[in-house]
Amino acid sequence: MKNGHLFQHIPAELPEEISESLLTAGNVRIERIVSKGHRSPRDFWYEQQQNEWVLLLKGEAGLRFEQDAQAVHLTPGMYVNIPAHARHRVEWTSASEETVWLAVFY
Repeated sequence: MKNGHLFQHIPAELPEEISESLLTAGNVRIERIVSKGHRSPRDFWYEQQQNEWVLLLKGEAGLRFEQDAQAVHLTPGMYVNIPAHARHRVEWTSASEETVWLAVFY
């Protein structure tokens, strides 16, 4: 058995975004992602092989899809299902507090 707390063990300084695998089983992977003022590099788009369901637990973020003109403003409790190969990027995350994501890749 493995247990933990999604809001613990977050360093005071986050020079880089943290991505931590919590569970992997077959084709499913669950990750905790912690950001603080982080965003995707300029002109970079994620284009993943798997679907990704992401839930914002704490903080705020802007998520943009290549085909959309405006970013989706995510606040705690909001989730997005990202189909495989959908080009997307993180436009911004809160700089004043940690942004904690739960991502399920399937």
